[in-house]
Amino acid sequence: MSKMGATIIPAPHRCFNMRNPLAKALVLFISVSLFGTLLLQQSGDIDVRAAFLKTASTAKDAVSSSQRPLGGNHPQSGWGGDSVHTPVELTGAYQPDHPNELGNITANGNMHCDYDMDRLREWKKKYKLQDRFEYTRRYVQVSRQPIARKSLTKLDQDFLSDHVKVVDVNKHYQPEACPAPLVVPVSRSPYPSTANASDFMFGVSTTYKRFVDPKTNPTNEWKYWLTDNNGSSNGGKLLLMLMGASDSEMADVREQLTSVGIDVDVYRSSPSDEMAVRYLTLVPTLYNHPLRSQKKWLVTCDDDTFFPSLHALIAQFETYDHTKPKYIGTFSEDSNNVMRHGEQAFGGAGVFLSVPLAALVTENFAQCKSPEKIKEANTGWGPQGDVLLRKCIYEHSPVRLTLLDSLWQLDMLGDPSGFYESGIQPLSLHHYRGGGWHSALPFHYTKVSHLCGEECMMQRFMTADDFVISNGFSVAYYPEGTDDLDFDQLEGTFRSAPDYKGWNLDFKWGPQRAGLAKTGRKLSWDLQEAEIIWEDDEQKAAEGGNKRDQSEEGQDESAQQEKKKKKGERRKVKEVRQIYVRKHDDWRWKLADGATPMSRFDGVVELIWLPDTKE
Repeated sequence: MSKMGATIIPAPHRCFNMRNPLAKALVLFISVSLFGTLLLQQSGDIDVRAAFLKTASTAKDAVSSSQRPLGGNHPQSGWGGDSVHTPVELTGAYQPDHPNELGNITANGNMHCDYDMDRLREWKKKYKLQDRFEYTRRYVQVSRQPIARKSLTKLDQDFLSDHVKVVDVNKHYQPEACPAPLVVPVSRSPYPSTANASDFMFGVSTTYKRFVDPKTNPTNEWKYWLTDNNGSSNGGKLLLMLMGASDSEMADVREQLTSVGIDVDVYRSSPSDEMAVRYLTLVPTLYNHPLRSQKKWLVTCDDDTFFPSLHALIAQFETYDHTKPKYIGTFSEDSNNVMRHGEQAFGGAGVFLSVPLAALVTENFAQCKSPEKIKEANTGWGPQGDVLLRKCIYEHSPVRLTLLDSLWQLDMLGDPSGFYESGIQPLSLHHYRGGGWHSALPFHYTKVSHLCGEECMMQRFMTADDFVISNGFSVAYYPEGTDDLDFDQLEGTFRSAPDYKGWNLDFKWGPQRAGLAKTGRKLSWDLQEAEIIWEDDEQKAAEGGNKRDQSEEGQDESAQQEKKKKKGERRKVKEVRQIYVRKHDDWRWKLADGATPMSRFDGVVELIWLPDTKE
């Protein structure tokens, strides 16, 4: 059959499958009945009735021992009592009801459903899981097609082809046959590594302490949107201001960033300057850079600003006239913040200035940072750099802000699921490192984009059995179905700060539908890590090489030239592995009484994405 242009080979319907316990029971029952009839026809001293019952009991035990639902039909263990989703404790002889009928759907046949106990034990320790937890591995086959991106794509396949399995990290299990992969149609969007960001120069102000702190180090995020992810710059330039940094600290930062391919210049800013002034200083620093003549847009942003869709960002800015003074950005999503601070571009989402407008700010820089203007930029939370920049532009020109709503400041607290499960394609993300704001992992979310294209990150896929994959963020199950849920609206899982009035997020997001926490209607696994398996790394491993990048030291000239030749080429991806985790005591996933967990087990869902074999 065909769905959205993707050819899906249906698995044959088997009403009689020897892996099915009902089929086994039927065969055993018929065999026992025939055996009993023959015995009854014979005379002798045999207690036929006792022998018959004993044999039947043995048959029953044999069937029930291969699959043992934990907790029966109790909603706590069965996610709402549906027997299909009742966890089953694995035994060594367990085999799934639905063997893989599409084992050759991928060109390399690279689907393996064994149990890597070392990895399971690693996850147990890393995510503080129980010794026994639910584990589901699912392969997802990408089908890249000439179609527009959809926020939500409905599939006619089930997410679960068999019972949810409970594994014990202290045991070992036999490999299983993989079910047929989910086949998901996606648009033929470009890959992140092919972006050309040479029209942009970015400016960021931070501290050395924040840079070297593992919790706030931005190297991985910046590598995604400032390089080709193969050791070379994508043309974007970064100017980094480090407050009060020493020469050795500046050199250390520059070395770390250039080693991954980021084209960066590192500067020292004065700790005696107000934070707002240090922010404003980015504009003349960008404008006075020697490469300014080669750029169209000068961008100020924070060290936790992330651009997940660089091709889309570039395409959007090609619609603006960069030869005119342009001031482009977005408001906070919280109307309280707009009322408090004003109608300026909020810097965490990214503030984009055309070169002519940056010239105007540079010309008036001394006046714009005067003590009087710093005082005027204090909105009650201290002087604000965003306000100082807006006042500089508005008071010295007729230019006003051009709103770009697909940039996101993300001034929100609490559970960010409603946003990341909305199916949108954001041009920027911000405030994702916790510390009072929400916590998210955009560097891991976007790894799948290297396999399926930029547009598939955060794209949603709804299966026939009421699972929704928000690609890169979560896998959610809706045990009572989704017919009455409007997936065109955001789920209200978050709130604003500090004053949440119930409506102050609506002007940007619209009214949100009711959140499903503590209703028993939703159970979600959140992505904790993702891993790209590159084809060239697999080749190195097969040849006995090291998966890590090798030093050029000691290589002959031809090897070095070959490596340089490959720079700029898109690295091909063999697969992307995503690990989604759910804790049984997560405060959100309770029944309607608000206290009883929907599952008494922790859970891990591993999605393995396979590339389109036609490309």
